[in-house]
Amino acid sequence: MQNNYVIIMAGGIGSRFWPFSRKKHPKQFQDILGVGKTLLQQTAERFKGICPDENIYIVTNEDYYDLVKEQLPFMTDDQILLEPVMRNTAPCIAYASYKIAKKNPDANLIISPADHLILKEEQFKVNINKALKATANSDVLATLGIQPSRPDTGYGYIQVREDDKIDELRRVKTFTEKPDLQLAQEFLESGDFVWNSGIFIWSAKTIIDNFHKYQPEIAQLFTDMGDKYYTDEEKEAIKLTYYQCKNISIDYGIMEHAEKVYVLKSDFGWSDLGTWKSLYEVSEKNEDENVLHGNIMTYETKNTLVKMGSDRLALVQGLDNFIVAENDNVLLICHKDQEQRIKQFLSDVKEGKGEGYD
Repeated sequence: MQNNYVIIMAGGIGSRFWPFSRKKHPKQFQDILGVGKTLLQQTAERFKGICPDENIYIVTNEDYYDLVKEQLPFMTDDQILLEPVMRNTAPCIAYASYKIAKKNPDANLIISPADHLILKEEQFKVNINKALKATANSDVLATLGIQPSRPDTGYGYIQVREDDKIDELRRVKTFTEKPDLQLAQEFLESGDFVWNSGIFIWSAKTIIDNFHKYQPEIAQLFTDMGDKYYTDEEKEAIKLTYYQCKNISIDYGIMEHAEKVYVLKSDFGWSDLGTWKSLYEVSEKNEDENVLHGNIMTYETKNTLVKMGSDRLALVQGLDNFIVAENDNVLLICHKDQEQRIKQFLSDVKEGKGEGYD
């Protein structure tokens, strides 16, 4: 257990959750589910028993340092890795991996987003430990694949091979980014595909070797940090490193090129909580199939999600299949089937109304 480390990625803005998720206070730092804990706090607690608290590292934007310290007071400054600019998941994972490897070359790493929902946490831990066992004993890159329950077009898909296994992990054949509905239906019917959860497990040595092989420029930048990790020079050195880093995801940068990629088929009540619709799907509904968060009264309204601040009363009449979300100085009313336009709405707001609404 002492060699197990968790890297929690908590730097995103969550623009598809606008206006609840805002630049100054993204969704991972909020109690989206109404359970008394933020998504970040729930994520950190999920790994109790898998690694000690001192082996949990958070990678986030430097603007969110105070939020992390407030919500996870046990974290030391060395465990909070601050990104000066957003550069996607590959540089984020490289930074944490190289830093942890400096302290413990035998580290076994779990990479987890900060904003996922996992309903069956004990089953999740069973799956994580199976993957950790495999990556501690071989140079494989592992990911958790979710058994699909519907032809969802919002997730990436992984095709698995049944003829090449390490314990219960199966070798990955192909990665496919978000498919159209017809292709997603074909994937579901074939039985060969799982959803890409974005949760990864590998040893520090293995991922660093893969960075050197497939992303040598990124590898060189973090290698050049040398002895600056865990020193007063780290912050300034990271700033220079990040401004030179390309913007690329770990999927495109490493996973789709690497040779030894394996997936563990899993089912632990997972959702990436990436959109309002995903929140609606996992939330408890009333007799009208409404999800209501806040002080809300409804009339002739069904299949609708309403999320409001608790300091005001909202009355909603005559809506079917809508999202109504109010936060601070923004009210959004959007048909649920049009929620993919929210990022465009936000872009239009920035252009037409200026700052202060993002």
